[in-house]
Amino acid sequence: MTTMTEASVREFKMPDVGEGLTEAEILKWYVQPGDTVTDGQVVCEVETAKAAVELPIPYDGVVHELRFPEGTTVDVGTAIITVDVSGGAAPAPAQAPAPAEAQAPAAEEPAEPKAEGSGRRPVLVGYGVAASSTKRRPRKSAEAPAQETAAAAAVQTELNGHGTAAQAAPEAVERVRPLAKPPVRKLAKDLGVDLATVVPSGPDGVITREDVHAAAASAAAPAGPTAPQPVPEAAPVLAPATAPAAVPAPVVTYDTARETRVPVKGVRKATAQAMVGSAFTAPHVTEFVTVDVTRTLKLVEELKQDKDMQGLRVNPLLLIAKALLVAIKRNPDVNASWDEANQEIVRKHYVNLGIAAATPRGLIVPNIKDAHDKTLPQLAEALGELVATAREGKTSPAAMQGGTVTITNVGVFGVDTGTPILNPGESAILAVGAIKAQPWVHKGKVKPRQVTTLALSFDHRLVDGELGSKVLADVAAILEQPKKLITWG
Repeated sequence: MTTMTEASVREFKMPDVGEGLTEAEILKWYVQPGDTVTDGQVVCEVETAKAAVELPIPYDGVVHELRFPEGTTVDVGTAIITVDVSGGAAPAPAQAPAPAEAQAPAAEEPAEPKAEGSGRRPVLVGYGVAASSTKRRPRKSAEAPAQETAAAAAVQTELNGHGTAAQAAPEAVERVRPLAKPPVRKLAKDLGVDLATVVPSGPDGVITREDVHAAAASAAAPAGPTAPQPVPEAAPVLAPATAPAAVPAPVVTYDTARETRVPVKGVRKATAQAMVGSAFTAPHVTEFVTVDVTRTLKLVEELKQDKDMQGLRVNPLLLIAKALLVAIKRNPDVNASWDEANQEIVRKHYVNLGIAAATPRGLIVPNIKDAHDKTLPQLAEALGELVATAREGKTSPAAMQGGTVTITNVGVFGVDTGTPILNPGESAILAVGAIKAQPWVHKGKVKPRQVTTLALSFDHRLVDGELGSKVLADVAAILEQPKKLITWG
């Protein structure tokens, strides 16, 4: 048997997956100790302040240790996984106790290393998750073998219908440390709550802050049949082992609770910080214009039938984006940024067009690089890819850096318009309202026309009222008379 040495164990540290990022949350592990990994194989998914990113391992070897459980936020540069690259036998997982959050009831057997032919499905790089990798590892103790056997037997009896939950549960609960994150443990300690008595409601049986508060309120209530008890909406003691770590804990309602607290992290935290910084740094000015876009909608329908646009995403946003690009071409000074450190205005000779997108992770603003150089079909293709990637939660941090101007389409929610806040580092953002049939004076007569309201916010340090008005007026003119795309573009 080959002996593992310290020199044979390589650490993989949390990389800076985006410019200037300092931390990331581990969403999901795809491997477990004892699994064989190859250079380039994805071992985990992390969420930064900008996006979810899959991390490949740069070594061949056997996973030795996962340093942090799912749901932990880790600083860039911190080792998150170790790999034995010696080619020797995998170390026994029992020698490296898993963190509390990664433990599970002793009824589950330790995950065994997977060999070839064990059912793992090949993917583009390396292999997919082993069938056993979704199971949590049990907490070990000095009497682990005997205790695990007794707990497993008790739970199996319950599952087979030969016993009751009251008979089986004590055996498993006594020997398993309750699952809770460090802040929740501290809260329980401060409130004098024994975590072993708390019914968990989080994924994989993790105890949440709400569970602790409910337990504390229940303990403080007067004794008697009417004392309020926590009643989770979804009350399985253990969530399915395959539940993805990225899914938020269900909202739990208690008779004694009147609030729900949601941790501010990831995309939501980054968005909040960016918007506050932008609002209190750049002096915002917003101008509005209402425009008849009936001809633009007709052009959209015609383009859908054009053979050069077949298979592409053709909608009003495409022509609005093109109109803004033409307006910037006619008024290039609007495409700039403010360099506070050097006290300079930086005028950009390229347009990276940002498109605000609402995703399950929060608001993100990926941008189309060098959008000014793209033809209409190329712009349509880029927009389609941007939207699809954002919906899948696969937008990379690089795709959200370097934007110069942005479009936010609030009209998809039926909103007429708004006063958008600038994306940090950009000079302007165009909000597009809902397109509705309205009475409109057209050729001297009142007729029903398709009308929308545009709002342009800009940084008044860079863009004065005249320049901002010209840009907005040009966008409106193109959407009212889209043939200007030919004469102006």
